[in-house]
Amino acid sequence: MPFGRTARPLTTLGALGVVTALALTGCANSSTSAGDTASSSGKVSRVSVTLTNDGSDKCAVSTTKVPAGPVTFTVKNESSTAITEVELLQDQRILGEKENLAPGLAAVTFTATLTGGKYQVYCPGADQELTDFTVTGKVTSTANSSAATLLDEGTKGYAEYVDGQVTDMVAAVEQLQKDVDAGDLAAAKTDYANARPFYEHVESDVDGFVKKGFKATDNAGNLDYLIDMRASNLDPAVGWSGFHAVEKDLFEAGAITASTKQTAADLTENVQLLAKLVPTLDYKPEDLANGAAGLLEEVQSNKITGEEEAYSHIDLVDLAANVEGARQAFAYLKPGLTKLDPTLTKQIATQFNRTNTLMDGYRNADDLGGFDTWDAATKASDANTISQQVQALQDPLSRLAEKVATA
Repeated sequence: MPFGRTARPLTTLGALGVVTALALTGCANSSTSAGDTASSSGKVSRVSVTLTNDGSDKCAVSTTKVPAGPVTFTVKNESSTAITEVELLQDQRILGEKENLAPGLAAVTFTATLTGGKYQVYCPGADQELTDFTVTGKVTSTANSSAATLLDEGTKGYAEYVDGQVTDMVAAVEQLQKDVDAGDLAAAKTDYANARPFYEHVESDVDGFVKKGFKATDNAGNLDYLIDMRASNLDPAVGWSGFHAVEKDLFEAGAITASTKQTAADLTENVQLLAKLVPTLDYKPEDLANGAAGLLEEVQSNKITGEEEAYSHIDLVDLAANVEGARQAFAYLKPGLTKLDPTLTKQIATQFNRTNTLMDGYRNADDLGGFDTWDAATKASDANTISQQVQALQDPLSRLAEKVATA
């Protein structure tokens, strides 16, 4: 377990795709019934988000203003191949999301209880990616809250985000195993690309767990190794395991064997165990800052070089996920950071926006995971540009841990 964290009671995780920010926005999952209607007295407001392509990719939001309280978002992809996810944001924090939205699939929903304020519906890949969304009603003021209190609230909200990502990863890996077991190579490749971002969002937070009965130095019991080992750090005494062992069979060998099925089953077992352990973590603000820095270090050391996805070449999927995970850690700290150092906070936010804009240029609905393949030609022409922008983000971000630890 990483330093600075202590165990907290096991919590029940939410449904697939729903991420709530309890501490910062008063959000909570809410159950709804067909008879609920929109009102400001505890009833549910309903918002439809429809994804289409009629010559251009559109993300249509049925209404952009609702009263404070529970809000259910129903997302339906009718015909867009460029838009595969929808997120509800507030000040860069993800409050709810749905991913892997293929055209023609049944509508999906998520519900969050929202306080008054400004939000955005984010549809990456749409002609207009951001739609302003307003919630009316009383906003709980944090004007008199200390920086330390706000940072502590942020860590609690971030813990819910991590829990949700790991829960969603379990569902994605179970789907991967299902298609591997069925011998469906094409579907398994798609599943692999869909599952990878969940781990890459939070890997710096969940890389310290060891199975019972093993020493921390024994890779045979190290969950991070068993889930995410690469060819470059292969331990011969343990052998192939995890995501990249499955990747090698699917993309290099182009075949599903009995060994592939066993590896996929082992991966499922390990991520299920991880999901049971992750809710026992408790975070300090510096953990979030250090974790964000660690994710960007992963970008520079493993993703840009093409080392991470050596067989599928979906490194840009992982890279974008690392940046997004770092952005979430920063966003949950941001209210407290703004009180501590508004200038530094603004610098970091600006660099995150520039990095996201750069990565949006590599989105490609026709490639696995929704990003361009990181082939030799693209890497040769673009690696330096991406690395320089990530470094521009790393520089101010590296100052956060000390800043929040001394708040």
